[in-house]
Amino acid sequence: MNPMLGEIGSHMGNLHRLSDARSRSISAENPTGERGNGALATDGPGAHAARDLGPGWKIRPAVSIPAGTTFDLADIEGPGSIQQIWMTATVSPRLLVLRVYWDDQENPSVQTPVGDFFASGWGPFEQISSLAVCVNPSNGFNCYWQMPFRRRCRMTVENLADNDATLFYQVNYQLTDVPEDAAYFHAQFRRTNPLPYLDVYRILDGVRGPGHYVGTYVAWGVNNSGWWGEGELKFHLDGETSPTICGTGTEDYFCGAWGFHVEGRYQPFTTPYAGMPHVIQPDGSSANQTQTRFGLYRWHITDPIRFESGLDVTMQALGWRSGGRYLPLQDDIASVAYWYQALPTAPFPEFPDRDALEIV
Repeated sequence: MNPMLGEIGSHMGNLHRLSDARSRSISAENPTGERGNGALATDGPGAHAARDLGPGWKIRPAVSIPAGTTFDLADIEGPGSIQQIWMTATVSPRLLVLRVYWDDQENPSVQTPVGDFFASGWGPFEQISSLAVCVNPSNGFNCYWQMPFRRRCRMTVENLADNDATLFYQVNYQLTDVPEDAAYFHAQFRRTNPLPYLDVYRILDGVRGPGHYVGTYVAWGVNNSGWWGEGELKFHLDGETSPTICGTGTEDYFCGAWGFHVEGRYQPFTTPYAGMPHVIQPDGSSANQTQTRFGLYRWHITDPIRFESGLDVTMQALGWRSGGRYLPLQDDIASVAYWYQALPTAPFPEFPDRDALEIV
């Protein structure tokens, strides 16, 4: 069998091709992913239920992460590529922090709360049906970002909650050659609450090296009555002072129009490339109320934003005031930026503490 040279991802166009790639999977039932190492546990949360059946009958379907500790989710020797991640947990996913380290780097290339990584920062966890992320009943978090690595992939989950977390998880991957032009997956979380008056929200800055931007998730909490999405998203490529890519409005960037309104009400939607699955209103009635919360995603799968030496991404928060004038908003905004780039990864900004993450 010949490997699919230069192809580490599967799709309908190449699914028929044979490959020398080796399929592996890490879960609580096979924590190392080694071949023939699954379903061998003799102790775990399912041991009592399986007491009449014995080994191999769902003895360790989950792990417990004590409060304030970090769990080593995966440690894989490459080369290979992560193909899919599924997980669900018993504590707020805003208080579980996912980190991924590529090729023995000291700094993480992925650092984000679990919920926000799966486009579900606010909760409740509405269904999401997109190509990159799916959230399925009930609180089933899935992602399908291809994540190639050459020497090593290390994943951890930190539990910031007061209670121990029960985590169910599965990381599906393949061991295979990685093409020279394959870049490394990155995801970075930020939150500003509230946004200072006249400031722009920074989704991403400090990126250095060649790469391409592939997605944005935003959890937006509105602190004013009225429309909140007049602001523009701007992509500054390779040190630009003025951006090459400048959108025309927040709902436009997230592939909606006219304030996401249908007959005076917000219309949630979820599609392969963009969506607004979360609209959480104080009384569940009319649009444009203060304290309404929104969750929005936009995947640049067919239109990645290429950069050669660096990237900065900003988003304005604009509403309306009297006299037909823009009102710079002071809202609660959190985001996850998703991109691929060559290593090394520049250090991320300091990660928020538990109080700065909390949803109240």
